[in-house]
Amino acid sequence: MDAHQKKEMITRLKSVEGHVRGVQRMMDEDAYCIDVIKQVMAVQRALDKVNSLILDNHLNTCVTTAIRGDDPNDRQRVIGELLGIFETSRKI
Repeated sequence: MDAHQKKEMITRLKSVEGHVRGVQRMMDEDAYCIDVIKQVMAVQRALDKVNSLILDNHLNTCVTTAIRGDDPNDRQRVIGELLGIFETSRKI
């Protein structure tokens, strides 16, 4: 990941952190449940976006390099990692 992309990810994650603190405050203040749920959903969407950007970077760097490379074990490894991520996400 280049420096610009890394900075963007960190900025997004700091934003998510702030939103989570906001949800905690809402809970402390006994905010209306639906309002809390909406904020939690916003946090989840923000984290999904971070995951999407990281995956895009991974596919365009590590995976592409492994697939184009000469080492069949490396290709199998990255394919297995990707399949593992999707298997894990279905269980959640």
